[in-house]
Amino acid sequence: MRYTVVWKPAAESQLAAIWNSSSIRSAVTNAADSIDRALQNDPVLRGESYTRTTRILIEWPLVITYRVFEPDRLVRVLSVDLSSQSPMQE
Repeated sequence: MRYTVVWKPAAESQLAAIWNSSSIRSAVTNAADSIDRALQNDPVLRGESYTRTTRILIEWPLVITYRVFEPDRLVRVLSVDLSSQSPMQE
């Protein structure tokens, strides 16, 4: 069963700012699309535990934090930032 992925408005604004200032816009777009697909299918097994209630996922060049609401089959993306690692370092 699939999950619904919802980006908080603040996370959407962060993603837009990253995309607008990026010289690698296609990589940002591809990463955001990949994140959506991954979280729709299996958010609990994606990423790593970050705090007691949040998880972190790196999909170069983005890194996001998110929460999974299992009973509602909902994933909420809380924040997005640029990854400090290049794809070769990961």
